[in-house]
Amino acid sequence: MKIRFVRSCVALFSAALLLVMPLSAQTDAPPKDWFHLNQEVDGYAGVSSKQAYEFLKNKKSRTVVVAVIDSGVDIEHEDLKDVIWVNADEIPGNGIDDDKNGYIDDVNGWNFIGGKDGSQIAQDALEMTRIVAAFGPRFAGKDEKSIDKSDVANYKNYTAAKAVLEEDLAEAQAGLKQYQSIADNLDKVLAAAKSQGIEGIKGSDLESISVEEGSELAEAMPMVKMIGSRNPDVPLAEIRGSLDRALEYFGGQVNFHLNVNFDPRGIVGDNYANSDERYYGNNLVEGPDAFHGTHVAGIIAAVRNNGIGMDGIADNVRIMVLRAVPDGDERDKDVANSIRYAVDNGAQIINMSFGKGFSWDKKVVDDAVAYATSKGVLLVHAAGNESLNVDKEDRFPTKYYATGGSSSTWFNIGAGSWKKSPKQVGGFTNYGKKNVDLFSPGVAIYSTIPDSKYDNAQGTSMAAPAAAGVAAVLMSYYPAMTAQDVIAVLMKSSVKSKEKVTLPGSDKEVKFNSLSKSGGRIDLYRAVQMADKKFN
Repeated sequence: MKIRFVRSCVALFSAALLLVMPLSAQTDAPPKDWFHLNQEVDGYAGVSSKQAYEFLKNKKSRTVVVAVIDSGVDIEHEDLKDVIWVNADEIPGNGIDDDKNGYIDDVNGWNFIGGKDGSQIAQDALEMTRIVAAFGPRFAGKDEKSIDKSDVANYKNYTAAKAVLEEDLAEAQAGLKQYQSIADNLDKVLAAAKSQGIEGIKGSDLESISVEEGSELAEAMPMVKMIGSRNPDVPLAEIRGSLDRALEYFGGQVNFHLNVNFDPRGIVGDNYANSDERYYGNNLVEGPDAFHGTHVAGIIAAVRNNGIGMDGIADNVRIMVLRAVPDGDERDKDVANSIRYAVDNGAQIINMSFGKGFSWDKKVVDDAVAYATSKGVLLVHAAGNESLNVDKEDRFPTKYYATGGSSSTWFNIGAGSWKKSPKQVGGFTNYGKKNVDLFSPGVAIYSTIPDSKYDNAQGTSMAAPAAAGVAAVLMSYYPAMTAQDVIAVLMKSSVKSKEKVTLPGSDKEVKFNSLSKSGGRIDLYRAVQMADKKFN
């Protein structure tokens, strides 16, 4: 699943409340470019790109290809079109696999969740939902004692998935009902205001509406007054518009993500049971909703110093677009094929801003990760947004192979905030002294979105591409650096801190350096200084 908003059961309602809050009500905001800034100089714990480029100004760079496995990217965006990877060996639109790589007209990458006829998967279920749907007929009503020993692992996966699914579905259904009730009540108040000639009514104006005792409007008023009191200066129409986002969120959970009867895979037309199948999909890399992938791509590579929009972190990169992540959980087969495509077509870095709590076919992803590692490709992965200690909770994909061992080119990233301690990490971010390498800017990140627009988003989805952009700068200016070298330098050069921070998902305060392996946050300026001494 795209790691954009919090998805855990515990945070379900708080996530929706964040979605509902109108932008005009959010007054506590950093500079749009804060993730580029320097803590000591500017007061914001960004990646220090200004200082880094001043240090690098007389050095030459090479172009680095960064593959973005995501929901799709708007390749015509004004701030991205000049940095999109182009397959020079493919002739656009001729319907021929010119470079003989198995993919026809793959000019800018590939879409593994589209059909040959140009159709697209927009939504998909979560992996746990698919597991329950697949194994329910076999295991429903049975206990472990009645299961054949060869099937026990599948049974345990099924029962674990079923327990989470039932809890999440109940909360999503309750959330949908709750926010629909709020929306219905707001509609009644807005209609009354309009009929009484009150324009642009705000929370502070509710007393000006005439209310007949015992009417539906009278019943709606207490809830609307409560909402209005929290945002007295915000137009109720704006709040109502924001509610649609909450309804979309919960509706997506109920109708798609947690619906065991929903399966759109037929659109792709592959043999889903065959994990070794590689050549399916289409070349429509934007997809039906490219918000997430476009935002990620902009953080890495939006054209620098062009006077429009915003600046990406890396100044000499090309973005290879690989669409494998729907609104819902990505499928292991598609992730594996995306990794292999990226490696085989020249990517030096792969950004993976997605993750899930269950895996259907871990082996096929393990094999692809091992392949990328053997070819020296850096795999930058978002740690996740469930406020969990991922040293204790499984999240997939992972650098650890089921057969033992792990990838040496895997880089797992937590989300840092622009705020000072104790709020210098995102309240949603996963963490782990063993399994999160370092923290990178991931809160209130302003970047590209489809149709040549820009907006804020937050999550480890944003922290990972910030780290990928930093890594791309190192590989670009210091081509002798391997993926392992990049990881080592970024870990050693990270800004260490023993300050107390709020532990994500709790009120407890812990030392910041207890939340990751490095104990620090990424800093490009420090990294290029260190790299220059060893790899110049």
